[in-house]
Amino acid sequence: MALHVLDEANRCLGCKKPMCQEGCPIHTNIPEVIRLLKANQMDDAGRMLFENNPLTTVCSLVCNHEKQCEGHCIRNRMPSHDPVHFSIIEDYISTTYANKMTAGPAPKNGMKAAVVGSGPAGLAAADQLNHRGHLVTVVERAERPGGLLMYGIPNMKLPKDVVQRRIDLMTDEGVTFVCGLDASDEATARRLMKEYDAVLLCCGAGEPRPLGLDTAGVTGVCYGTEYLKSAVERAQFGKEETDIPSAAGLDVVIIGTGDTASDCVATALRQGCRSVTQLVRRPRADYLNDQGQLPLDYAHEEAEAVFGTDPRRFGVQVQSLVSGEGALTAVVTTEGDTLPCQLLIGATGFAGCESNVCHAFGVEADKTVQTLPGSFSTGVEKVFAAGDMRRGQSLVVWGLREGRDCAAEVDRYLMGYTNL
Repeated sequence: MALHVLDEANRCLGCKKPMCQEGCPIHTNIPEVIRLLKANQMDDAGRMLFENNPLTTVCSLVCNHEKQCEGHCIRNRMPSHDPVHFSIIEDYISTTYANKMTAGPAPKNGMKAAVVGSGPAGLAAADQLNHRGHLVTVVERAERPGGLLMYGIPNMKLPKDVVQRRIDLMTDEGVTFVCGLDASDEATARRLMKEYDAVLLCCGAGEPRPLGLDTAGVTGVCYGTEYLKSAVERAQFGKEETDIPSAAGLDVVIIGTGDTASDCVATALRQGCRSVTQLVRRPRADYLNDQGQLPLDYAHEEAEAVFGTDPRRFGVQVQSLVSGEGALTAVVTTEGDTLPCQLLIGATGFAGCESNVCHAFGVEADKTVQTLPGSFSTGVEKVFAAGDMRRGQSLVVWGLREGRDCAAEVDRYLMGYTNL
């Protein structure tokens, strides 16, 4: 066992009321996992993690532990303010156990469920329903399954072999993945409704918030999700011809804050951009911590290492675009200066779920799919919704929680009861 992992585990106080578990959206039994690790019962610890969270290897890398389990650790109240870093422990246990996992098809009961979308919610729901004995087909419009995990999170944060390993295991266990099929096509939606006993919509909240700029006829402007997907396709799948240009040799301006904006900064650096600037609408003071300091995440630290300065400018927005022969050359800011820019990336969040799938299945939606109170049912017979599509833009672990809870409701609908 790695000594640094055991050292971290030994820092756990074994609280009678584990606040860390309360801070976890899926209520991982962190004290018990740590106890099993310390007792050198690695397989039991790994089994406990995966039974609670089929995407635990993913969550160990991308969860916002600082605000969830680690943020609730009682050690934060001590002078050192240094919580037990469960992310380190979870990563070690889940990776070790995942490399040992084998599977075969689970016994089936004849009921069929279609899951539309293969992001965190879709994968979690499919895994649960498959283990319950239902025949599960996951429909994905992209070339590969994984959704946000495969295309929306850069490789340096989430290596794609981690995602693929989970998908391969689910395939071995009997889940069928059908890629390149767009369920927003009404004929496809009708076929799914006819052939399956339940349909789960887990299509995310992919409608980007408009930039509010006149971009008509100007190339070199895109949204963060488009840019990150294109970068993954280039780096991971060798796809050179994409609609979105690489940042190599370009001056890049990114609008927005949050994880997507940071991932765009870090990706542009790796692609070899000439410069990168991140424009943040709110003032700098809004982001200072309790010590009056401006936190740096991984992307900002990397930009400082490459260019010698924090890429962020606060209280600034893009006012207009400058182009020549239809190609973006610069942006004019609300402060009146002109920044050279051949690639402008909007990472300002999401306006809600895409409406086309909702129309195809006849479900009501505004920014999110409308479900019955306290339920995942859309009101259309045998159609359910989960994840960001129902909840709105959120974290991976909340998508997982939604998918898991939705699966239990679907199971009850199909079988009359559930043990999920």
